[in-house]
Amino acid sequence: MMLIFGGLAAFLLPELPPLPDPVSSPAIWEHVSEMAVIVALFGAGMRIDEIGSWGRWRPATRLLAVAMPLTIIAVALLGVGVASLSFASAVLLGAILAPTDPVLASDVQVGPPHKGEERPVRFALTTEAGLNDGLAFPFVYLALFVAHEGITPVTWGLEWIGKDVIYKIVIGGVVGWAGGRALGFVLFNIPRNAALAETGSGVIALAGVFLCYGSSELIEGYGFIAVAVMGFTLRRIEKENDFHRRLHDFSEAIEHGLTALILVAFGSVLPVLLADLIWTHVAIALLLILVVRPVTGWISLLGTSLSARERLVVAIYGVRGIGSIYYLAYATSQGEIEEQAELWSIVAIVVLLSTILHGFTGGRAMEWLRPPGRQNEKAAGATEQF
Repeated sequence: MMLIFGGLAAFLLPELPPLPDPVSSPAIWEHVSEMAVIVALFGAGMRIDEIGSWGRWRPATRLLAVAMPLTIIAVALLGVGVASLSFASAVLLGAILAPTDPVLASDVQVGPPHKGEERPVRFALTTEAGLNDGLAFPFVYLALFVAHEGITPVTWGLEWIGKDVIYKIVIGGVVGWAGGRALGFVLFNIPRNAALAETGSGVIALAGVFLCYGSSELIEGYGFIAVAVMGFTLRRIEKENDFHRRLHDFSEAIEHGLTALILVAFGSVLPVLLADLIWTHVAIALLLILVVRPVTGWISLLGTSLSARERLVVAIYGVRGIGSIYYLAYATSQGEIEEQAELWSIVAIVVLLSTILHGFTGGRAMEWLRPPGRQNEKAAGATEQF
């Protein structure tokens, strides 16, 4: 609704000063969306109360290792075959549209710390959203390599695999773990007789999150992975302390504020972005939302402990949103990508359709998963159970 509100405001009030066009001025969109994703990823890590067994993580692992690469390949092929994009632009399109958005997918994720039992569907979607933004980054760099040096892996293949795939992922995870441990020590042990956690100062914790992100980026690790791992690590320290819930609520309030700002702003520039919209762009968006993600998600979850209904919901609810805006703004700000107007047009229609379709049906899908005889209870109960 906020996207539509922003679009209507721009249409009905043409005298309002226009916001920067993402095509010509991607930097501001990159930085604002980056902040929203950072806070959302940290919050996703904070939501996980219990680690559980390996079987509990298998669906998310499958989504990351199978569904995401298959989605990138499928969208890239659609970009080349349907929209006639260059190979570099098509790979970039696949990379930015493959991850499940951690910001807009909160309705189908687990609840705040200490909320209660975490059902498999919400757990899978939460852990997937928490990690796949960082894991999509190597494919963004792959597109930048191809755009700059051409389809010649012999010249850049080793650097891409060694640095962008292995080094940056590992460094992001290590920095996130170390940052979580350090922040936990500061919050719960310094000073010993008046732990900072008891003051409820979420500002200090959020400062630590951005410090962790910046530290990871400074040594060329993936900051998105770092903050997700940091949230997960911090949640393991003093697990029963009420500060975890207060910190989550504080970060969620910031996340919601940034989300509202970005969605209204993005809605206001939708008329500009959709001016270049053609039927092939709409076709790619619909195929991604209605075919590619559901099919790749379903395939990746075969053999897991999820029931058919649970697999279907997890496969369908790969929400696309602010993370895609960030990735495209980041890539286009590098100045190497062609067909930027076409890419923004496709991403804009994907975000619009995903927000509407997934946003209006997410609650019903969670209700559909509830045991027979309990499907008429309040939606709040559904949130607690799933």
